Amino acid sequence: MKVIVDLALCQGHSVCLGEAPEVFDVIEQDDGYPQVKVLLENPPEALREKVLKAARYCPNNVITVLEE
Repeated sequence: MKVIVDLALCQGHSVCLGEAPEVFDVIEQDDGYPQVKVLLENPPEALREKVLKAARYCPNNVITVLEE
């Protein structure tokens, strides 16, 4: 799987960090909202459920999980 985040729409609510801290981090920005950083663009299968929950619960729906 591959994780993609639309950074233009991310507002840094940190829900993804709470669901899958192995895959996401949230970085404070000097000029606006905090923004997600993808730590593992291709996370292992063992993290699938966590990643899918992060995408599902993202308030702005900016996380896409692609099957590769």
